[in-house]
Amino acid sequence: MLSISQFQVGMTAEIKRSFSSDDVIKFAEVSGDTNPIHLDDEYAKQTMFGTRIVHGALASSLFSTLFANKLPGPGCIYLKAEHKYLRPIYLNEEITFVIKLVKIIEKKQRLIFETVALNQDKKCIVGSAEIYIP
Repeated sequence: MLSISQFQVGMTAEIKRSFSSDDVIKFAEVSGDTNPIHLDDEYAKQTMFGTRIVHGALASSLFSTLFANKLPGPGCIYLKAEHKYLRPIYLNEEITFVIKLVKIIEKKQRLIFETVALNQDKKCIVGSAEIYIP
């Protein structure tokens, strides 16, 4: 069972992941987001990206993976997320997803995290999240 007292500002967790064409196709099927920038090679070649890119929502879902499985862990409730997409994430590109605990609100049993997704040292996604500890 989680307890708000077991957490300290500065705690971090991370995961590395790349997304294949199959991952993107499956996400499009589940989400209904069939934007051709994600699915159509010929269309994507004509865009500013020059090739297909991963759905932002698919990539940012890895923060949920971290919260549920690493920090704070099973039983937490993901209440709020804010993401800013700075750079595209391309197919098969290894991305490091990092969460850092920046604030503890003991009275409300809430943890506030910074979230970042990096391609090597370049930020692709930055944001924040609020997690409830029941």
